[in-house]
Amino acid sequence: MIDPVLASRLQFALTTIVHIIFPVMSMGLAPFLIYFTWKDIRSDDPVYEQLRRFWTKIFAVSFVVGTVTGIVLEFEFGTNFAAFSTAAGELFGGPLAIEGMMAFMLEATFLGVFVFGRERVGDALYFVSSIAVGLGTWLSAVWILIANSWMQTPRGFEVVQEGGQRVIHLTDPLAAYANPRFPWMFVHMQNAAVESVALFMAGVGAYYVFRHHIWDYTVVEIGFWEKTMKIGIAALLITAPLQVLHGDAYGRHVAETQPQKFAAMEAVWETDSYVPEYIVAFPTDLQDLTDPRAKELFGLGIPGGASWLASGGDPQAEIRGLNTFETEAPPVALVFWSFRAMVGMGFWFLLLAFWGGYRWWRGQLLEDDLLHKALMGSSLLGILAVQLGWVVTEVGRQPWVIQGVMKTSDGVSPGLTGAEATLTLAGFALVYTLLLVLYTYVIARIVREGPPGNDELETPTPELGPEEPPTVGAGDD
Repeated sequence: MIDPVLASRLQFALTTIVHIIFPVMSMGLAPFLIYFTWKDIRSDDPVYEQLRRFWTKIFAVSFVVGTVTGIVLEFEFGTNFAAFSTAAGELFGGPLAIEGMMAFMLEATFLGVFVFGRERVGDALYFVSSIAVGLGTWLSAVWILIANSWMQTPRGFEVVQEGGQRVIHLTDPLAAYANPRFPWMFVHMQNAAVESVALFMAGVGAYYVFRHHIWDYTVVEIGFWEKTMKIGIAALLITAPLQVLHGDAYGRHVAETQPQKFAAMEAVWETDSYVPEYIVAFPTDLQDLTDPRAKELFGLGIPGGASWLASGGDPQAEIRGLNTFETEAPPVALVFWSFRAMVGMGFWFLLLAFWGGYRWWRGQLLEDDLLHKALMGSSLLGILAVQLGWVVTEVGRQPWVIQGVMKTSDGVSPGLTGAEATLTLAGFALVYTLLLVLYTYVIARIVREGPPGNDELETPTPELGPEEPPTVGAGDD
């Protein structure tokens, strides 16, 4: 059986990795749906009604599955991390409760009006419902990220002994909930969600445009898919540069507030200056595979790049090494490679945005089959980049569950056995895999059916069969 601490960590990681897909889809779709609704009401172009109805289906499915998988996460604080809940419940429970009462209720209430009310309420109320749904989605992220960011940079509390246990009391709500990490996490997360949906839109639209213009397939409503691809590229032109610029500043903030995490991101063991930013780095000794920058490594890096990132422009800046911290280092290889994959994809999305924008400006957007293939292949990479970002955030913080205050091993439920933790881990792995497969099937079916009003997305060219013999009637010779 797996150690209960490791099994609990794996279970929470698994359920979070699956769950985060659905909030990303709903948060990313929210501003698009508000825009589609506004254009549907104010313009005579029927494509905006199709866009609103089509993407509302995907939003609604994502919302339902996200709600189911998100509730489980909150239960896990009681089943697997009861010691953490006992110690930090006063501070951590507040944002989660407000998220349920404020954001979820707002979103769930107006979602009914938004999904079923177009012919039942006036234009003004219907548009308000789209804003309320989007606002609820984003407010949900506000409270979740307030709770998580406090775990990264805790403020406004004191630790006291109650009944032989260390308990965290809230002393300054403003300092705790407006902690320095929150604005960085919120902007980065919300922009990543919109960017991910923009990539998905551009990829799905490019698929049908490619089939129609390049392969000469008959595609019903090709105007709908062209519009979808263009809207995705337009959103990508806004979000991709912002994500790169913000990510650079965010990295500097991490270096200032969580130097151990930053050292793990760069795999810096000894304090040094003029530290290179390794693009790839492999140890030459197989025994050091968990250390991307072990001695005698093979690597390719930018001289002084990591120091420049940590300081905001000084390639000679010093970076504190992992060996100087009293606590053990986080899993360095996982953090190191996740960070590089996420950053690499961020620059790829930037290239895609400018590539698509340039072709659009030159009037060649519909003929560039290589761009269409690139968009198709990248349609899910935005969500993968979000996953890797959370790996850097959460694994890089280890061994702390609350940075500098409580270790993850101290937050696990004291009576939890390895057998219990392993059994629930296996159960969640099975159920969440089935949920993910079912969600993928439903979304693929919605995409295949195309915009509402079409019974078939494609009209296949009828095949010529053998000519039937003429019918011979009773009176014929």
